[in-house]
Amino acid sequence: MKKYFAVFLGVLTAIGGFVDIGDLVTNGVVGSRFGMSLAWATIVGVVGICVFSEMCGRIAAVSHRAVFDLVRERLGPRVGFLNLFGSLLVTLLTFIAEIGGVALALQLVTSVYYLLWVPFVAVLVWLILWRAKFSTMENVLGMVGLALIVFAVALWQLHPDWGHLAHQAATLHKPGGETWPVYWYYAVALFGAAMTPYEVFFFSSGGVEERWTDKDIGVMRANVLIGFPLGGLLSLAIAGVATVVLLPAGISVDTLGQVGLPVAVALGKIGLAVAVLGFVAATLGAACETGLSVGYSAAQYFGFQWGKYVKPKEAALFHALILLSIVVAAGVLMTAVDPILVTEFSVVFSAIALPLTYFPILVVANDPDYMGKHVNGRLANVVGTVFLGLVVVASVAAIPLMVITKMGR
Repeated sequence: MKKYFAVFLGVLTAIGGFVDIGDLVTNGVVGSRFGMSLAWATIVGVVGICVFSEMCGRIAAVSHRAVFDLVRERLGPRVGFLNLFGSLLVTLLTFIAEIGGVALALQLVTSVYYLLWVPFVAVLVWLILWRAKFSTMENVLGMVGLALIVFAVALWQLHPDWGHLAHQAATLHKPGGETWPVYWYYAVALFGAAMTPYEVFFFSSGGVEERWTDKDIGVMRANVLIGFPLGGLLSLAIAGVATVVLLPAGISVDTLGQVGLPVAVALGKIGLAVAVLGFVAATLGAACETGLSVGYSAAQYFGFQWGKYVKPKEAALFHALILLSIVVAAGVLMTAVDPILVTEFSVVFSAIALPLTYFPILVVANDPDYMGKHVNGRLANVVGTVFLGLVVVASVAAIPLMVITKMGR
Protein backbone atom coordinates (compact mmCIF):
# COMPACT_ATOMS: atom_id res chain seq x y z
CA MET A 1 0.00 0.00 0.00
CA LYS A 2 2.87 2.38 0.79
CA LYS A 3 4.28 1.84 -2.72
CA TYR A 4 0.92 2.59 -4.38
CA PHE A 5 0.57 5.72 -2.27
CA ALA A 6 4.06 6.80 -3.38
CA VAL A 7 3.03 6.37 -7.02
CA PHE A 8 -0.19 8.32 -6.48
CA LEU A 9 1.55 11.13 -4.62
CA GLY A 10 4.41 11.26 -7.12
CA VAL A 11 2.00 11.51 -10.02
CA LEU A 12 0.13 14.35 -8.34
CA THR A 13 3.33 16.31 -7.72
CA ALA A 14 4.59 15.65 -11.26
CA ILE A 15 1.34 17.01 -12.73
CA GLY A 16 1.26 20.04 -10.46
CA GLY A 17 4.97 20.74 -10.79
CA PHE A 18 5.32 20.30 -14.56
CA VAL A 19 3.68 23.60 -15.55
CA ASP A 20 5.88 26.54 -14.57
CA ILE A 21 6.01 30.18 -15.70
CA GLY A 22 7.65 29.18 -18.99
CA ASP A 23 4.87 26.73 -19.84
CA LEU A 24 2.15 29.16 -18.74
CA VAL A 25 3.38 32.06 -20.83
CA THR A 26 4.66 30.18 -23.87
CA ASN A 27 1.56 28.02 -24.28
CA GLY A 28 -0.68 31.05 -23.79
CA VAL A 29 1.22 33.05 -26.41
CA VAL A 30 1.29 30.18 -28.91
CA GLY A 31 -2.42 29.40 -28.50
CA SER A 32 -3.39 33.04 -28.98
CA ARG A 33 -1.30 33.36 -32.16
CA PHE A 34 -1.00 29.90 -33.73
CA GLY A 35 -3.92 27.96 -32.29
CA MET A 36 -3.15 24.28 -31.76
CA SER A 37 -0.81 24.03 -34.74
CA LEU A 38 2.24 23.78 -32.44
CA ALA A 39 0.79 21.16 -30.10
CA TRP A 40 3.26 18.69 -31.60
CA ALA A 41 6.20 20.64 -30.12
CA THR A 42 4.78 20.26 -26.60
CA ILE A 43 4.10 16.56 -27.16
CA VAL A 44 7.65 15.96 -28.45
CA GLY A 45 9.05 17.88 -25.48
CA VAL A 46 7.00 15.83 -23.00
CA VAL A 47 8.23 12.57 -24.53
CA GLY A 48 11.80 13.90 -24.34
CA ILE A 49 11.58 14.91 -20.68
CA CYS A 50 10.11 11.49 -19.87
CA VAL A 51 12.97 9.71 -21.65
CA PHE A 52 15.73 11.62 -19.89
CA SER A 53 14.01 11.88 -16.49
CA GLU A 54 13.66 8.10 -16.48
CA MET A 55 17.41 7.82 -17.15
CA CYS A 56 18.18 10.33 -14.39
CA GLY A 57 15.92 8.55 -11.93
CA ARG A 58 17.47 5.19 -12.79
CA ILE A 59 20.99 6.64 -12.38
CA ALA A 60 20.05 8.03 -8.95
CA ALA A 61 18.40 4.79 -7.84
CA VAL A 62 21.27 2.50 -8.94
CA SER A 63 24.37 4.64 -8.31
CA HIS A 64 22.91 6.68 -5.41
CA ARG A 65 24.51 9.72 -7.03
CA ALA A 66 22.99 12.67 -8.89
CA VAL A 67 23.74 14.06 -12.36
CA PHE A 68 26.54 16.55 -11.66
CA ASP A 69 27.99 14.27 -9.03
CA LEU A 70 28.95 12.00 -11.95
CA VAL A 71 29.59 14.48 -14.77
CA ARG A 72 33.05 15.61 -13.65
CA GLU A 73 34.11 12.07 -12.80
CA ARG A 74 32.88 10.55 -16.06
CA LEU A 75 33.61 13.34 -18.58
CA GLY A 76 36.56 15.07 -16.92
CA PRO A 77 36.84 18.49 -15.25
CA ARG A 78 36.99 20.60 -18.44
CA VAL A 79 33.95 19.13 -20.17
CA GLY A 80 32.21 18.91 -16.82
CA PHE A 81 32.82 22.59 -16.11
CA LEU A 82 31.44 23.56 -19.53
CA ASN A 83 28.29 21.60 -18.70
CA LEU A 84 28.12 23.21 -15.27
CA PHE A 85 28.62 26.76 -16.58
CA GLY A 86 25.99 26.55 -19.31
CA SER A 87 23.42 24.68 -17.28
CA LEU A 88 23.93 26.85 -14.20
CA LEU A 89 23.39 30.08 -16.16
CA VAL A 90 20.17 28.76 -17.69
CA THR A 91 18.91 27.48 -14.34
CA LEU A 92 19.64 30.85 -12.70
CA LEU A 93 17.82 32.66 -15.53
CA THR A 94 14.87 30.31 -15.05
CA PHE A 95 15.00 30.97 -11.30
CA ILE A 96 14.71 34.71 -11.93
CA ALA A 97 11.72 34.09 -14.20
CA GLU A 98 10.01 31.85 -11.63
CA ILE A 99 10.36 34.36 -8.77
CA GLY A 100 9.04 37.04 -11.12
CA GLY A 101 6.17 34.71 -12.02
CA VAL A 102 5.20 34.31 -8.36
CA ALA A 103 5.25 38.09 -7.94
CA LEU A 104 3.07 38.56 -11.03
CA ALA A 105 0.61 35.94 -9.76
CA LEU A 106 0.40 37.68 -6.37
CA GLN A 107 -0.23 40.96 -8.21
CA LEU A 108 -3.28 39.33 -9.81
CA VAL A 109 -4.54 38.31 -6.37
CA THR A 110 -3.95 41.63 -4.57
CA SER A 111 -3.63 44.32 -7.26
CA VAL A 112 -0.38 45.31 -5.51
CA TYR A 113 2.40 46.07 -8.02
CA TYR A 114 4.57 43.00 -8.56
CA LEU A 115 7.87 44.73 -7.68
CA LEU A 116 6.61 45.20 -4.12
CA TRP A 117 6.09 41.45 -3.92
CA VAL A 118 9.57 40.48 -5.16
CA PRO A 119 11.41 40.88 -1.79
CA PHE A 120 8.61 39.03 0.01
CA VAL A 121 8.72 36.17 -2.51
CA ALA A 122 12.51 35.97 -2.26
CA VAL A 123 12.35 35.66 1.54
CA LEU A 124 9.52 33.11 1.29
CA VAL A 125 11.50 30.94 -1.14
CA TRP A 126 14.56 31.12 1.11
CA LEU A 127 12.53 30.09 4.18
CA ILE A 128 10.96 27.16 2.34
CA LEU A 129 14.33 25.95 1.05
CA TRP A 130 15.99 26.42 4.41
CA ARG A 131 13.33 25.10 6.80
CA ALA A 132 10.60 23.10 5.02
CA LYS A 133 10.90 19.35 4.65
CA PHE A 134 11.67 18.15 1.15
CA SER A 135 8.54 16.01 0.87
CA THR A 136 6.31 18.75 2.31
CA MET A 137 7.63 21.33 -0.12
CA GLU A 138 7.24 19.08 -3.15
CA ASN A 139 3.89 17.52 -2.29
CA VAL A 140 2.01 20.56 -0.96
CA LEU A 141 3.03 22.92 -3.77
CA GLY A 142 2.64 20.21 -6.38
CA MET A 143 -0.87 19.26 -5.29
CA VAL A 144 -2.04 22.87 -4.95
CA GLY A 145 -0.61 23.41 -8.43
CA LEU A 146 -3.23 20.90 -9.60
CA ALA A 147 -5.63 23.85 -9.47
CA LEU A 148 -4.40 24.43 -13.03
CA ILE A 149 -6.74 21.60 -14.04
CA VAL A 150 -9.25 24.44 -14.21
CA PHE A 151 -7.85 25.16 -17.71
CA ALA A 152 -8.97 21.71 -18.88
CA VAL A 153 -12.38 22.26 -17.27
CA ALA A 154 -12.63 25.66 -18.96
CA LEU A 155 -11.77 24.17 -22.35
CA TRP A 156 -14.52 21.58 -21.95
CA GLN A 157 -16.98 24.26 -20.77
CA LEU A 158 -16.26 26.42 -23.83
CA HIS A 159 -17.68 23.64 -26.06
CA PRO A 160 -15.09 24.04 -28.83
CA ASP A 161 -15.20 22.32 -32.18
CA TRP A 162 -13.03 19.37 -31.13
CA GLY A 163 -12.62 18.19 -34.68
CA HIS A 164 -11.28 21.59 -35.73
CA LEU A 165 -8.81 21.67 -32.81
CA ALA A 166 -7.64 18.15 -33.66
CA HIS A 167 -7.20 19.14 -37.32
CA GLN A 168 -5.08 22.13 -36.27
CA ALA A 169 -2.94 19.93 -34.03
CA ALA A 170 -2.43 17.35 -36.77
CA THR A 171 -1.61 19.85 -39.53
CA LEU A 172 1.64 21.73 -40.06
CA HIS A 173 0.27 25.20 -40.79
CA LYS A 174 0.39 28.78 -39.60
CA PRO A 175 -2.10 31.67 -39.60
CA GLY A 176 -1.80 34.04 -42.53
CA GLY A 177 -0.41 36.89 -40.47
CA GLU A 178 2.54 34.87 -39.14
CA THR A 179 5.80 33.82 -40.80
CA TRP A 180 7.50 30.42 -40.85
CA PRO A 181 10.60 31.65 -38.94
CA VAL A 182 8.32 32.86 -36.13
CA TYR A 183 6.49 29.52 -36.22
CA TRP A 184 9.74 27.59 -35.77
CA TYR A 185 10.96 30.04 -33.12
CA TYR A 186 7.95 29.19 -30.97
CA ALA A 187 8.35 25.49 -31.72
CA VAL A 188 11.85 25.70 -30.21
CA ALA A 189 10.49 27.74 -27.28
CA LEU A 190 7.80 25.15 -26.50
CA PHE A 191 10.36 22.36 -26.76
CA GLY A 192 12.69 24.23 -24.38
CA ALA A 193 9.85 24.96 -21.95
CA ALA A 194 8.98 21.25 -21.74
CA MET A 195 12.59 20.07 -21.35
CA THR A 196 13.90 22.74 -18.97
CA PRO A 197 17.25 21.52 -17.52
CA TYR A 198 16.36 22.16 -13.88
CA GLU A 199 13.70 19.43 -14.04
CA VAL A 200 16.24 16.63 -14.41
CA PHE A 201 18.68 18.19 -11.90
CA PHE A 202 15.90 18.37 -9.33
CA PHE A 203 14.51 14.92 -10.15
CA SER A 204 17.80 13.05 -9.83
CA SER A 205 18.96 15.00 -6.79
CA GLY A 206 15.58 14.46 -5.14
CA GLY A 207 15.96 10.73 -5.76
CA VAL A 208 19.29 10.74 -3.96
CA GLU A 209 17.82 12.78 -1.09
CA GLU A 210 14.92 10.32 -0.82
CA ARG A 211 17.44 7.44 -0.90
CA TRP A 212 16.00 5.60 -3.85
CA THR A 213 17.35 2.12 -4.57
CA ASP A 214 16.91 -0.17 -7.54
CA LYS A 215 13.74 -1.42 -5.82
CA ASP A 216 12.23 2.07 -6.39
CA ILE A 217 12.77 2.08 -10.15
CA GLY A 218 9.19 0.91 -10.83
CA VAL A 219 7.69 3.69 -8.70
CA MET A 220 10.01 6.22 -10.30
CA ARG A 221 8.96 5.14 -13.80
CA ALA A 222 5.28 5.37 -12.88
CA ASN A 223 5.81 8.92 -11.64
CA VAL A 224 7.60 9.89 -14.84
CA LEU A 225 5.48 8.09 -17.40
CA ILE A 226 2.13 9.09 -15.91
CA GLY A 227 2.80 12.42 -14.17
CA PHE A 228 4.76 14.26 -16.86
CA PRO A 229 2.34 13.41 -19.72
CA LEU A 230 -0.63 14.52 -17.63
CA GLY A 231 1.26 17.73 -16.87
CA GLY A 232 1.76 18.08 -20.62
CA LEU A 233 -2.00 17.81 -21.09
CA LEU A 234 -2.40 20.82 -18.81
CA SER A 235 -0.02 22.73 -21.09
CA LEU A 236 -2.12 21.75 -24.10
CA ALA A 237 -5.27 22.85 -22.25
CA ILE A 238 -3.72 26.29 -21.68
CA ALA A 239 -2.99 26.57 -25.39
CA GLY A 240 -6.46 25.23 -26.16
CA VAL A 241 -8.42 27.84 -24.22
CA ALA A 242 -6.25 30.58 -25.72
CA THR A 243 -7.03 29.17 -29.17
CA VAL A 244 -10.78 29.21 -28.55
CA VAL A 245 -11.07 32.59 -26.81
CA LEU A 246 -8.09 34.78 -27.66
CA LEU A 247 -7.16 33.80 -31.22
CA PRO A 248 -10.56 34.72 -32.79
CA ALA A 249 -10.53 38.02 -30.89
CA GLY A 250 -7.02 38.88 -32.10
CA ILE A 251 -5.71 39.12 -28.52
CA SER A 252 -2.05 38.13 -28.12
CA VAL A 253 -0.81 37.20 -24.65
CA ASP A 254 1.52 39.80 -23.16
CA THR A 255 0.77 39.38 -19.45
CA LEU A 256 0.10 36.55 -17.02
CA GLY A 257 -3.40 37.91 -16.49
CA GLN A 258 -4.20 37.37 -20.17
CA VAL A 259 -3.23 33.70 -19.80
CA GLY A 260 -6.09 33.35 -17.30
CA LEU A 261 -8.61 35.43 -19.27
CA PRO A 262 -10.16 32.46 -21.15
CA VAL A 263 -10.85 30.74 -17.81
CA ALA A 264 -12.74 33.83 -16.64
CA VAL A 265 -14.77 33.78 -19.88
CA ALA A 266 -15.66 30.09 -19.41
CA LEU A 267 -16.07 29.81 -15.64
CA GLY A 268 -16.36 33.34 -14.28
CA LYS A 269 -14.66 34.82 -11.23
CA ILE A 270 -14.50 31.56 -9.29
CA GLY A 271 -12.76 29.82 -12.15
CA LEU A 272 -10.30 32.69 -12.48
CA ALA A 273 -9.60 32.59 -8.73
CA VAL A 274 -8.77 28.87 -8.99
CA ALA A 275 -6.51 29.56 -11.99
CA VAL A 276 -4.64 32.29 -10.09
CA LEU A 277 -4.21 29.92 -7.13
CA GLY A 278 -2.68 27.46 -9.58
CA PHE A 279 -0.40 30.21 -10.94
CA VAL A 280 0.90 31.00 -7.45
CA ALA A 281 1.46 27.37 -6.45
CA ALA A 282 3.00 26.26 -9.75
CA THR A 283 5.41 29.18 -10.00
CA LEU A 284 6.33 29.00 -6.31
CA GLY A 285 6.97 25.27 -6.60
CA ALA A 286 9.10 25.80 -9.70
CA ALA A 287 10.99 28.63 -7.96
CA CYS A 288 11.86 26.27 -5.11
CA GLU A 289 12.93 23.55 -7.52
CA THR A 290 15.13 25.88 -9.58
CA GLY A 291 16.67 27.40 -6.47
CA LEU A 292 17.57 23.96 -5.19
CA SER A 293 18.87 23.00 -8.64
CA VAL A 294 21.34 25.89 -8.60
CA GLY A 295 22.75 24.61 -5.31
CA TYR A 296 22.60 20.96 -6.35
CA SER A 297 24.52 21.35 -9.61
CA ALA A 298 27.35 23.51 -8.24
CA ALA A 299 27.73 21.54 -5.00
CA GLN A 300 27.75 18.20 -6.81
CA TYR A 301 30.33 19.33 -9.35
CA PHE A 302 32.74 20.79 -6.77
CA GLY A 303 32.17 17.92 -4.35
CA PHE A 304 31.02 19.67 -1.21
CA GLN A 305 28.17 18.58 1.06
CA TRP A 306 24.67 19.25 -0.22
CA GLY A 307 21.03 18.40 0.45
CA LYS A 308 17.88 19.62 2.17
CA TYR A 309 18.09 16.72 4.58
CA VAL A 310 21.58 17.82 5.63
CA LYS A 311 21.77 20.34 8.48
CA PRO A 312 22.57 23.84 7.17
CA LYS A 313 25.75 24.06 9.26
CA GLU A 314 26.98 20.81 7.66
CA ALA A 315 26.13 21.98 4.13
CA ALA A 316 26.96 25.65 4.57
CA LEU A 317 28.29 26.25 1.04
CA PHE A 318 25.23 24.58 -0.49
CA HIS A 319 22.86 26.84 1.43
CA ALA A 320 25.07 29.87 0.81
CA LEU A 321 24.84 29.23 -2.96
CA ILE A 322 21.06 29.06 -2.74
CA LEU A 323 20.91 32.27 -0.71
CA LEU A 324 23.24 34.01 -3.17
CA SER A 325 21.10 32.91 -6.14
CA ILE A 326 17.99 34.24 -4.39
CA VAL A 327 19.66 37.61 -3.78
CA VAL A 328 20.82 37.77 -7.42
CA ALA A 329 17.37 36.85 -8.72
CA ALA A 330 15.63 39.44 -6.57
CA GLY A 331 18.23 42.07 -7.48
CA VAL A 332 17.74 41.50 -11.20
CA LEU A 333 13.96 41.72 -10.87
CA MET A 334 14.18 44.91 -8.79
CA THR A 335 15.75 46.65 -11.80
CA ALA A 336 12.17 46.54 -13.19
CA VAL A 337 13.10 44.13 -15.99
CA ASP A 338 9.93 42.60 -17.43
CA PRO A 339 9.47 39.09 -15.90
CA ILE A 340 7.62 37.95 -19.03
CA LEU A 341 10.62 38.97 -21.14
CA VAL A 342 12.93 37.09 -18.77
CA THR A 343 10.64 34.08 -19.14
CA GLU A 344 10.88 34.22 -22.93
CA PHE A 345 14.67 34.38 -22.71
CA SER A 346 14.74 31.50 -20.22
CA VAL A 347 12.81 29.05 -22.41
CA VAL A 348 14.90 29.87 -25.50
CA PHE A 349 18.20 29.62 -23.64
CA SER A 350 16.98 26.39 -22.07
CA ALA A 351 16.79 25.02 -25.60
CA ILE A 352 20.33 26.26 -26.27
CA ALA A 353 21.70 24.50 -23.17
CA LEU A 354 19.86 21.21 -23.69
CA PRO A 355 22.81 19.29 -25.21
CA LEU A 356 24.98 20.25 -22.22
CA THR A 357 22.35 18.75 -19.93
CA TYR A 358 21.29 15.62 -21.77
CA PHE A 359 24.50 14.33 -23.38
CA PRO A 360 26.13 13.47 -20.00
CA ILE A 361 22.94 11.71 -18.88
CA LEU A 362 22.99 9.47 -21.95
CA VAL A 363 26.70 8.72 -21.43
CA VAL A 364 26.34 7.76 -17.76
CA ALA A 365 23.17 5.71 -18.39
CA ASN A 366 25.25 3.54 -20.77
CA ASP A 367 28.19 3.03 -18.39
CA PRO A 368 28.10 -0.40 -16.71
CA ASP A 369 30.61 0.78 -14.10
CA TYR A 370 27.86 3.01 -12.69
CA MET A 371 24.70 1.23 -13.82
CA GLY A 372 25.57 -2.49 -13.73
CA LYS A 373 22.70 -4.50 -15.16
CA HIS A 374 20.52 -1.36 -15.30
CA VAL A 375 22.35 0.22 -18.25
CA ASN A 376 20.22 1.50 -21.12
CA GLY A 377 18.65 -1.12 -23.29
CA ARG A 378 18.49 -0.89 -27.07
CA LEU A 379 15.14 0.94 -27.11
CA ALA A 380 16.26 3.49 -24.50
CA ASN A 381 19.43 4.16 -26.49
CA VAL A 382 17.61 4.56 -29.80
CA VAL A 383 15.02 6.94 -28.35
CA GLY A 384 17.64 8.78 -26.27
CA THR A 385 19.90 9.24 -29.30
CA VAL A 386 17.00 10.52 -31.41
CA PHE A 387 16.11 13.07 -28.76
CA LEU A 388 19.75 14.06 -28.32
CA GLY A 389 19.77 14.83 -32.04
CA LEU A 390 16.59 16.89 -31.65
CA VAL A 391 18.02 18.91 -28.75
CA VAL A 392 21.16 19.62 -30.78
CA VAL A 393 19.03 20.87 -33.69
CA ALA A 394 16.95 23.02 -31.34
CA SER A 395 20.10 24.37 -29.68
CA VAL A 396 21.70 25.33 -33.00
CA ALA A 397 18.51 26.89 -34.36
CA ALA A 398 17.53 28.87 -31.24
CA ILE A 399 19.77 31.95 -31.51
CA PRO A 400 19.41 32.46 -35.31
CA LEU A 401 15.62 32.20 -34.98
CA MET A 402 15.63 34.54 -31.99
CA VAL A 403 17.61 37.16 -33.95
CA ILE A 404 15.73 36.78 -37.24
CA THR A 405 12.29 36.98 -35.61
CA LYS A 406 13.26 39.54 -32.94
CA MET A 407 12.07 37.04 -30.32
CA GLY A 408 8.91 36.15 -32.19
CA ARG A 409 7.68 39.67 -32.67
